[in-house]
Amino acid sequence: MVDSAHIQAGSTVDPAEIERFARIAEEWWDPRGKFAPLHRLNPVRLGFIRDRAAAHWQRDPLSDAPLRGLSLVDIGCGGGLICEPMARLGADVVGIDATDRNIRTARLHADGQELAIDYRETTAESLAETGAQFDIVLALEIVEHVADIDLFLHSISRLARPGGLVFLSTLNRTAKAWALAIAGAEYVMGWLPRGTHDWRKFLRPSELVRGLRHVGVEPQEIVGVVYSPLSREWSLHKRDLDVNYMLYGSKGVG
Repeated sequence: MVDSAHIQAGSTVDPAEIERFARIAEEWWDPRGKFAPLHRLNPVRLGFIRDRAAAHWQRDPLSDAPLRGLSLVDIGCGGGLICEPMARLGADVVGIDATDRNIRTARLHADGQELAIDYRETTAESLAETGAQFDIVLALEIVEHVADIDLFLHSISRLARPGGLVFLSTLNRTAKAWALAIAGAEYVMGWLPRGTHDWRKFLRPSELVRGLRHVGVEPQEIVGVVYSPLSREWSLHKRDLDVNYMLYGSKGVG
């Protein structure tokens, strides 16, 4: 249950998480650096968002700019790995992050690509307080890092226009997720810095669905995102939600 008094007084920002990502901000655009897993994951995430958004607004996903004219906010945008391709697909993009170094890195890279992206150092709840609303709200690989999940979900719902879409991707709270995403990715393979994830912050799909419905966002589809060590590629999987998963929902009109 979302407590409105708690929402006004709270914050989604976890200072330890902000400091952890600030230390490696300069590595966002190195495909072989600390964020290499996100570079490998990006094609799957982008395809999922593009195809579902295009279908929602009855557009051709393979056209030059299927998101043209749509406003989009990427919450926890980091160095802009999602913002830039979304801008190339035609969206009017705002990227927000609570880490100043991430925003500076994102702005510098976008300038070099001659992309007009509005980057802001702020939080979801602070942006929601301004009354800003968007056709598409992205919250990718951030749910598992926030300090207050109720406040966060309430905020992203406020940021979505009635009839708009909300996309999330995160990790399931299962033993398999602990073994692969923490023990494997952080300690054995070294794909991520140790301490990147706290298993206790992972959300089961049922928990996320319940939380979204409570704030007026109706989930439309949930898919697993699985990694193949043979092909070294990620792909969507309808049934395997054990570790990584993505979902999207629509904001109610009434």
